Amino acid sequence: MAVRKGIARPIGSLTQMGTIRLGKRTEGRSPLVKDFVPLAALDDLVFGGWDIFEDDCYDAAKTAGVLEVSLLDRVRPELEAVRPWTAVFDRQYVKRLDGPNVKKGKNKRDLAEQLRADIRDFKARHGLDRLVMIWCGSTEIFMTESPAHQSIETFEAALEASDPSIPSSMIYAYAALKEGVPYANGAPNLSADVPALVALAQQNRVPVTGKDFKTGQTLIKTVIAPGLKARLLGVDGWYSTNILGNRDGEVLDDPESFKTKEESKKSVLDYILQPDLYPDLYRDLCHVVRINYYPPRGDNKEGWDNVDLRGWLGYPMQLKINFLCRDSILAAPIVLDLVLFLDLARRAGMSGIQEWLSFFFKSPMHAPGLYPEHDLFIQLMKLKNTLRFLRGEDLITHLGLEYYD
Repeated sequence: MAVRKGIARPIGSLTQMGTIRLGKRTEGRSPLVKDFVPLAALDDLVFGGWDIFEDDCYDAAKTAGVLEVSLLDRVRPELEAVRPWTAVFDRQYVKRLDGPNVKKGKNKRDLAEQLRADIRDFKARHGLDRLVMIWCGSTEIFMTESPAHQSIETFEAALEASDPSIPSSMIYAYAALKEGVPYANGAPNLSADVPALVALAQQNRVPVTGKDFKTGQTLIKTVIAPGLKARLLGVDGWYSTNILGNRDGEVLDDPESFKTKEESKKSVLDYILQPDLYPDLYRDLCHVVRINYYPPRGDNKEGWDNVDLRGWLGYPMQLKINFLCRDSILAAPIVLDLVLFLDLARRAGMSGIQEWLSFFFKSPMHAPGLYPEHDLFIQLMKLKNTLRFLRGEDLITHLGLEYYD
């Protein structure tokens, strides 16, 4: 809202500030992404959503303390107009939170139908053509696939039975996909990444993507680790610890929710460094991840990394990183970009898993039998090549031999 009023710049947003090279380097064609592909305009966006607390967006933003009140006051009427709908929520899956603004229903299928009604009402009330849903809720407890997740039929039977293997985020994902709404999961928990919901996305020709927004410490890992691997430097250990004091930190103070986050954060190095292909360099890597809830820090997360390296002839070295970041400030442009890119994908007839959007996630969804691509630079190349493909431009491989023929 502040961006479209010209109050602030959309720093961090690929759709708003990024460029894309077209053709050869000698052609000098590098338009803005938003000028190259037909993205929805910021002025056309209408916001709505669910929350377990009753505060409107202005009061919620003041409570969160991420943005200065002086900035919030400049968009106060727009924020106050966004009031949350009653949410689907169960403390079984997020043990450190509770709130009064929660739906009641005879079973989880009933709750899903209530969400679908909310979606249809929102669309009709604002005269909208298209919708996108982004899960920005708290990290749910660690779960693995169960028989209920294997087909649309077993999933819907599990909704009827209020099966405990169906957490709240899956109910939202199901409701979105049934309504033909693209869905992205910004948290690390199991959500749309189960066979039943992937099949539903394909059946209804809806794009899905996720999971776990790549913001602070893991963003830095996916920048640094590819560089170390490219230079074939050995890594004996990578110790990562965080302190944060926002609601996310409070939720992750629960061991079951932390387990979900830990699995997401730890998988990154395994796939980037590929110890099976480079056993002498990475086979014995000790990777430790810690998150500590520290209320005084608020949303200003701090991440420390200590990396123990080996160079020529096995000589040891160290790399130390201290990233003082703002979690929500890093996540906000990702949410915007995902809304616009998923809407583009829907209009382009793309459905099912959108691996080209892996750039935005710690644990990218991918086809069965494939390993996920975590290298940030390969992810960006994949994303931009997808945009080139959609517009009929040549894909860029960076071979470059034609310049020297």
